[in-house]
Amino acid sequence: MPDVTPNLTSAMNIRNRIQELVWVQARELQPHPRNWRTHPQQQRRVLAGVLQEIGYADALLARRLPDGKLQLLDGHLRAELTPEQTVPVLVLDLNEEEADKLLAVLDPISALAGRDEEKLQQLLQNVQTQDQAVASLLEELGQAAPPAEPEPASQVHLPELYQVLVQCRDEEDQRQLYERLQQEGYSCRVLTL
Repeated sequence: MPDVTPNLTSAMNIRNRIQELVWVQARELQPHPRNWRTHPQQQRRVLAGVLQEIGYADALLARRLPDGKLQLLDGHLRAELTPEQTVPVLVLDLNEEEADKLLAVLDPISALAGRDEEKLQQLLQNVQTQDQAVASLLEELGQAAPPAEPEPASQVHLPELYQVLVQCRDEEDQRQLYERLQQEGYSCRVLTL
């Protein structure tokens, strides 16, 4: 299928919503009350391992509330795991409606990404970790992705049965043959094409 992704830079003016990069203690950030993402133990362990081995390598996202506090939009778990850490936060110029939209779509957009198996395998050959949770995640990543579900067939699927299709001379001949076969104990269906 051809790529139909529009070239957005020529089609519209993309606004930069980043106001500033600030450094604050994570405990000062206000969790968004409508944050719908949950963080199971496996994710907590993996993120803790990555933070221990690498540290902060990405900024959290927040917007400034009318009282001056920063409300998180992305990075809730990082802030929760490191409450005393001074963390990088990109402050975005978003109103409440825009913040809700970003909160709703940011993670799902990332989840839409596919994977290039060859490049992934090459990458994983170079990655080492001492953390067991991170090692488990890398092992899962290294397993081949399940094949995509095939597109549904547009033809009628007949179950594997022993069947005979008989072409009759006319409708009356079809009716008589159907009745005779029914009397003989065969399971029949009338088909008109």
